[in-house]
Amino acid sequence: MSGDLLWIPPFTAPARGIVRLPGSKSITNRAMLLAALAEGETTLEGALFSEDTAIMADGLRRLGFTVEEDAGARRIRVHGTGGRIPAAEAELFVGLAGTAARFLTALCCLHPGGRYRIDGVPQMRKRPIGSLLDALENLGARIHSNGGFFPIDIESRGLAGGTVSLDASSSSQLLSALLMVAPLARAPVTIELTNSGYRREYVRMTLRMMEQFGQAPARISADAMTLHPPHGAPYRRATPLYPVEPDASAASYFLALPIAAGGGITLPGLPEDSLQGDTGFADRLAEAGVRVSRNRDGVTSTFSRGERARAADADYHPISDTFLTMAALAPLLDGVTRIRGIAHTRRQETDRVAGMAAELRRLGQHVIEEKDALEIHPRPLRAGVEIETYGDHRFAMSFGILGCHDLRGDGHPWLAIRNPGCCAKTFPDFFEVLESVRRQSLQSDPHE
Repeated sequence: MSGDLLWIPPFTAPARGIVRLPGSKSITNRAMLLAALAEGETTLEGALFSEDTAIMADGLRRLGFTVEEDAGARRIRVHGTGGRIPAAEAELFVGLAGTAARFLTALCCLHPGGRYRIDGVPQMRKRPIGSLLDALENLGARIHSNGGFFPIDIESRGLAGGTVSLDASSSSQLLSALLMVAPLARAPVTIELTNSGYRREYVRMTLRMMEQFGQAPARISADAMTLHPPHGAPYRRATPLYPVEPDASAASYFLALPIAAGGGITLPGLPEDSLQGDTGFADRLAEAGVRVSRNRDGVTSTFSRGERARAADADYHPISDTFLTMAALAPLLDGVTRIRGIAHTRRQETDRVAGMAAELRRLGQHVIEEKDALEIHPRPLRAGVEIETYGDHRFAMSFGILGCHDLRGDGHPWLAIRNPGCCAKTFPDFFEVLESVRRQSLQSDPHE
């Protein structure tokens, strides 16, 4: 793959193959932070190597931690310091990596006398962090920001403990960042949430991973609006190895591929008790008529070539990183697709709701855009369209799957992706893997 425009070769045979996914970005970045806070060395096995994880690793190094990477072996070794931040001063660049931005901000505040500056690309300066900054200041940090946005300057004094309020409705990362540093405050921390619309799945991931690194379970109120993180015990791994699950958000693209091309795809390594809420996308596929099965070899999705899957009205708030996958394939579905619970995605890498509506209209679809929802009425697809990705990896991958549909029945590309390299954020070789599946499908089809 080269250049700024990639035409997608359609599948002329039903999809067949086994796809080995990269590691989860969410787990890799959380595990790096927790390993840095723990005592001794931790080796992440199956870790993701991408722009976002590179930014996290670089930030930890600038803070004085030793982080060793072996991309070929998909292994990251982190030398923990038992809760101590080695460097008292640093300048950190977080690009457009939301997890790194929020997590490193909270981490810096643990130093008893540090001075740090954190900034990112122009789009990062539009992403919300003000509620986290307010909470950290109430716990003892002094933070200067651009009205609650990056760039920020931190004068850290350690975290005193106490009760703080937090609005995590714009991003659960704000809450996860605070949770991970709370055990190392001087006194217990209580977090009172001011908005119930936060993504609980990612918070559960954070809390489960904190337990995997030796913390006691958090106490949570019945309405999940007050959280009491554990306090007083150090982070510590019982074993120096930490296995990183394959990325469930990335799984959505290949699990959905049979809708566009027919056939069956198997994804090994995703556990049934996954830390990742995005495994719930398989339920949305099942509702559409895709056959999804699990066995010891992994997860398999199958669908008959030439059939039309069923459209649905569904709440994607718990699995919003996957909403673009279903929205991009909505033109191939039977009926009207309505996707709800996605208002917060307007403040991610780009305004994902408006962007998806614009690209579907470019393809000839009738789209009704609301603040919190998209309603997609299928119309005949236009050929020769170049999809704008807005620098957002999920646009590139979602529409890449749609392009696998053999629209004209002649195997000629009809859809192109602008700036396909934006996939480097989480899945650098996505289009190479997709092409490998296409070629493998041709070889396994007896009619070709």
